[in-house]
Amino acid sequence: MALRRATFRLYPTKKVNNLLHYHQRLHKELYNAAVSNRITSYRKFGKSVSYFEQQNCLPDFKEVWAEYKQINSQSLQATLKRVDLAFQRFFKGLGGYPKFKSIRRYSGWSYPSFTGWKCHSTGDNGYLELAKIGSIQMRGKSRLWGHPKALDIVHRNGKWYASVVLDIDDELLRNSRKTDDGIVAIDLGCNDAIAWTNGEENGLISAPRFFRNAEQKIKQLSKGKRRKRSPNLKKKQKASRRWKKAQSQISKIYRKVANQRQNWVHQVTTRIISGNSTVVTEQLEVKNMSAKAKKGGAPKAQRKRDKRKKQKTGLNKSILDVGMGMIKQSLKAKLDDVSGVFSEAPTKKIKPSQTCPKCGHQEKKSLDQRVHICSNCEYTQQRDIASGEVLLLWYSGRLPGLGTSLADADRSSSTSRTRKTAGSMKQLGEKKRQKSCSTGGNVETPPSTK
Repeated sequence: MALRRATFRLYPTKKVNNLLHYHQRLHKELYNAAVSNRITSYRKFGKSVSYFEQQNCLPDFKEVWAEYKQINSQSLQATLKRVDLAFQRFFKGLGGYPKFKSIRRYSGWSYPSFTGWKCHSTGDNGYLELAKIGSIQMRGKSRLWGHPKALDIVHRNGKWYASVVLDIDDELLRNSRKTDDGIVAIDLGCNDAIAWTNGEENGLISAPRFFRNAEQKIKQLSKGKRRKRSPNLKKKQKASRRWKKAQSQISKIYRKVANQRQNWVHQVTTRIISGNSTVVTEQLEVKNMSAKAKKGGAPKAQRKRDKRKKQKTGLNKSILDVGMGMIKQSLKAKLDDVSGVFSEAPTKKIKPSQTCPKCGHQEKKSLDQRVHICSNCEYTQQRDIASGEVLLLWYSGRLPGLGTSLADADRSSSTSRTRKTAGSMKQLGEKKRQKSCSTGGNVETPPSTK
């Protein structure tokens, strides 16, 4: 059995919409109360509060705050678990210190199991039934449908969504996609989003430039928004209606660009997977590639850095507009369905854009050199396609001057992928059973934190 997500758009009535916002506010206040409890306990008493202590305090918490009695208990536990994961990320150095959230920064809540809700659908539209809230019409279509296991209610950009976790049979998942046993190498870039080659044929897929096409409209609306009264917490100043209207228009354009990019990535990766069960690409650290230029230094060096900063800003926009990370994640997920292989070549070792696929000679090139012309063997090819040929030769072990080992391949897309156990519900259950066994089954409930 495999877990997959299916997201549906919700269309609540006015009464149900108010109840959804009410439950969202209650979960937000519980989140902030749990964060405050951990901070106060450590600062005043030097004691760290665990997830299980806060979970065991929920019955006493409900006695004081009676409105929480109508909310599903496992949903409240999932909110406390969200606080625990935020602190775990901070202690591991993966995120900042957890902060209190406003209602605009709190997206929604979760139902970690099949209790408190029912999904009346077979994968195409239907309606969602939430306990203490009511029935909500939902629209959308899932490519595959299985047994619903969990649910996330999300409020984003003024709209409600239901993200359903489905348990799908492995055989149904394998038969859902048809693919051939081909091998293709792809090179990701800014001018041409994807350059592909399979050894016999080559091709280029131009970058769609969704954000670049909408950038001028965003600048015009942003200029108008700056002339309107913006919110200021220090001065206790609220935003004007005209400012909110302008902000809504800008958000709508950003949302449209994101949807266009996601749809384009889905279509392109589906075409790639339909004829190839093995995809080879290079290791790309998109976060490092799109980092800001460094600041500081002497005045003369500072002017050079300012010029480089503007150039780097434009390059970062182009990198993020293509969605290189989204393309790689989508390829991995779809290869996982067909038990395919997703291999990433070590960029620093092979240097695909600087290596000749015919003789293996390496020569540095600037970004404006779009044609590969080898000074050693005079082989001429489009730069990105030549990089794809290098990747394909590396995977097959025929790259001149370099070898390859499939042990370096990233096989996370195969069926033997390992699931992370940090913070999982299974790990929590094992820890809770160990705690219960060590105390003879009697777990002491800590005092209520009022």
